[in-house]
Amino acid sequence: MEHPQVVVIGGSSGIGLGIAGRLLADGANVTIAARSADRLAAAERELGAGERLRTIVTDVSQEGQVERLFASTGPVDHIVCTAVDAVGAYQPIRRLDLTSIQKLVNAKLYGALLIAKHGTARGSITYTSGIAAYRPAAGGSVVAAVNGALGSLAAALAIELAPVRVNAISPGWVDTPVWDAIAGDAKAERLAAMAARLPAGRIGSPADIAEAVLALVHNGFITGTVLHVDGGHRLV
Repeated sequence: MEHPQVVVIGGSSGIGLGIAGRLLADGANVTIAARSADRLAAAERELGAGERLRTIVTDVSQEGQVERLFASTGPVDHIVCTAVDAVGAYQPIRRLDLTSIQKLVNAKLYGALLIAKHGTARGSITYTSGIAAYRPAAGGSVVAAVNGALGSLAAALAIELAPVRVNAISPGWVDTPVWDAIAGDAKAERLAAMAARLPAGRIGSPADIAEAVLALVHNGFITGTVLHVDGGHRLV
């Protein structure tokens, strides 16, 4: 059986790396696209998949780079996007600095549009929304808005790009290296406090999100949907 071809954008670390690894384990040939050549090289070493793994430096917020990415891959079976640049995105609305938040909008929302414009998927496109859209925090209005927009975008593209299936996955709190930057020495304490709140009784892992993405990739009857993988966070 021929290996399915999958592009994972933002797949050099964290959730994206977990998704790429799970897809490889499932038998796919995977192309990882991300901004950092160093992180891509580290991901390639960690995954160790040989010829079944390619890496391409790509800034998804730049249309020319997205166009070159998909010119290189040609038509693929599935596209998964986890790309995000949230540095400086959490700001009180009264002191909002547009330059800082534009990085998030460009990478996560405009990037998603460019993927749909230039990527040719035979099976599915999966975007990454997030719990901030459904349980927003003070100072997180832009993050909430962008994550919510991706759910609406998936629904609209499911109609426009049909029969290609378009969905979004919405992770809750997931233990990834990004928390080292967000919380520093308080990381363990903050994650433990959230775990105690959640009905699932624990924080998520990249493997949890990867399994959910795999379900969306394989199930040919799911489209225009936001799949919540948040340990019940929306309920508390």
